[in-house]
Amino acid sequence: MDRLRLCFAGLKADCFLVSHLPNIHYLCGFTGSAGLLLVENSRSTLFTDSRYRFQAAEEVHGARVVIAPRGLVRALGGRLRRRGGRLKVAYSPTHVTVAQKAALDAAAGARVRWVDGGDAVERLRAVKDASELAKMRAAGQLISATMDDVIPAMKPGVTELEVAAQIEYQIKQRGGSGPSFETIVASGPRSAWAHARPSRKPLRKNELVVLDQGAILDGYCSDMTRTVFLGRAPARIKGMYSAVLQALEAAKAAIRPGVSAGDVDAVARRTLGSFSRFFTHSTGHGLGLEVHEMPRLGKDETTKLDEGMIVTVEPGVYVQGLGGIRIEDDVVVTRRGAEVLTTTPRDFLEI
Repeated sequence: MDRLRLCFAGLKADCFLVSHLPNIHYLCGFTGSAGLLLVENSRSTLFTDSRYRFQAAEEVHGARVVIAPRGLVRALGGRLRRRGGRLKVAYSPTHVTVAQKAALDAAAGARVRWVDGGDAVERLRAVKDASELAKMRAAGQLISATMDDVIPAMKPGVTELEVAAQIEYQIKQRGGSGPSFETIVASGPRSAWAHARPSRKPLRKNELVVLDQGAILDGYCSDMTRTVFLGRAPARIKGMYSAVLQALEAAKAAIRPGVSAGDVDAVARRTLGSFSRFFTHSTGHGLGLEVHEMPRLGKDETTKLDEGMIVTVEPGVYVQGLGGIRIEDDVVVTRRGAEVLTTTPRDFLEI
């Protein structure tokens, strides 16, 4: 919160209203489903409801907790009105609906001027401190161990849904609170769907299977993809896999402080060569309390990578009617380059 206060002068704001729950979690530790955090120069206040009276008392640090029986926005408006005078309050429009903004206007009154706070909190979250890095290393180890155990159980006749259920069961067995996102298991032609949901389709011999999974551990996410082939793969599939693996390794090798996110994406695409026309998404994204955070490793992204950022690197090739191949690792940006957090082998696996 002290680092957020340093942004006030640049934003020309007197305080900052935080409404996005992951940002509230980051700033004061609260993990409930209803909350507004007002960060002022000399104090902070978390507004929540009576369901979280005991939870907030245990979790929240650096902020006073106000239980708002008549509504969070109304309680916040009362606090702003009591300050008196004209007040500039920064907020993030990305996380506020039109209806919520109207309610804030009505509660706060005409003397409050709302200021666009942009992605000020997200920029703070992009660089992880030592405790966050430790949690994310553990989350990476957890999902790697899960994948190592699930792959041997894959065989023709098992459905995509059954494989996904096994992955999510193993995550919780190992102490994770759940998956970072809906687990992706896509086989055969469906593996060309970059974000396919698992279906009742059974795995069949002589087809690709893409497995994209992540675990939440102590609030922090991991995200890893591996692709296997059931049977003996033809030369074309092996060539595609080799190209994706080379793109993954080249992109990881390009990661270091000061390099732009767009340059990492460009390295992956150049390495894919003729297969790059089948690469339909960005090379990666930030990772932390949410599975998609700043920065984005995509075309023309100008954000400079900084030490302590954690990003995914996930080049892929998707050919309609044939299938898709994606390989994904989580990495930390360090002074020496990329430290890889996900350790499941990346060699082409034929089951």
